[in-house]
Amino acid sequence: MTRRTLLFSLGILTFAAPVAVAVRRRRTKTAMVDAATAFLASLTPDQRARTTFALNDAERLSWHYVPTARKGLTLKEMTPAQQAAALRLLRAGLSERGYSKAETIRQLELVLKAMENGNPGRDPENYHFSVFGTPSETGAWGWRYEGHHCSQNWTVVSGRGIASTPQFFGANPAEVRQGPMKGTRVLAAEEDLARTLVHSLDDTQRTLAVVSPTAPPDMVTGAQRQVAIEEAQGIPYARLTKDQQGMLVALIEEYASAQPAELARERLDRIRRSGLDPIAFSWMGGIDRGQPHYYRIQGPTFLIEYDNTQDNANHIHSVWRDYKDDFGQDLLAQHYATASDGHGHHSV
Repeated sequence: MTRRTLLFSLGILTFAAPVAVAVRRRRTKTAMVDAATAFLASLTPDQRARTTFALNDAERLSWHYVPTARKGLTLKEMTPAQQAAALRLLRAGLSERGYSKAETIRQLELVLKAMENGNPGRDPENYHFSVFGTPSETGAWGWRYEGHHCSQNWTVVSGRGIASTPQFFGANPAEVRQGPMKGTRVLAAEEDLARTLVHSLDDTQRTLAVVSPTAPPDMVTGAQRQVAIEEAQGIPYARLTKDQQGMLVALIEEYASAQPAELARERLDRIRRSGLDPIAFSWMGGIDRGQPHYYRIQGPTFLIEYDNTQDNANHIHSVWRDYKDDFGQDLLAQHYATASDGHGHHSV
């Protein structure tokens, strides 16, 4: 498959008029505002108090992907009608592909519960919703959906855009090997596209790309609030063949496609403006399926990390980080540089 074919395969990297993209972004923003407003309206006062935080609350920057104590309201604490409203909000923040991943990851809790002899800590309703600030067409606000192996964070800034990172998806098991969900591989593309790329490399290219025979035990950057810019290692995009470049772009597209199409396109447009040639792909660990492995895709503006080493290399962690705009930091900085709260100082 040629790079050009891959670029157009998902309909994301096609060029679109800026006006058309802006219109679609407004639709996504409106859908989020409407869904968040309806969700909050469905809650009792006590539930709403536990769900909502100020936009500048430190909680907004707190995220993790392991089972841990979290703030926000869980699906378990909601009525069926409230759960439906919460999941409509999640649908507004993700593409159908992304929403399917998130929901399948949630159902993997039942697989783990069966594997762990009924462990009550494995609960597909132990996923939290939090809203930061007031959902509005004209202001700045944010929201989060988080639980075991899923952390999705959005910051909506009127007139500026929507930031949608950190974006984390994990899968345990990466491949379900028994029970009703046998054969399920929720993050199959993230694994298989990267392995196809590393297998396509010639000896010289592989010497550059495979930077260690041993994979790290988890993502190197973990759940840092501010992602560190790691040393760029691996093989740069410019050293790949055209077909291999297409494979790398397709892999990046797979991560971006979890978001609504217009947000994915904006992510990829930023990457293209920063230049494709400096993007580096690096691999650690074995290159064959079943061997512990890790890869990183690092560009001037973003970092993708993937790790599959735990539980006999059947347990995936994957994340997209933005160096400047995780949690909308860059969008908010621009917003508050031009607008104050009316008292001569900025709100955040």
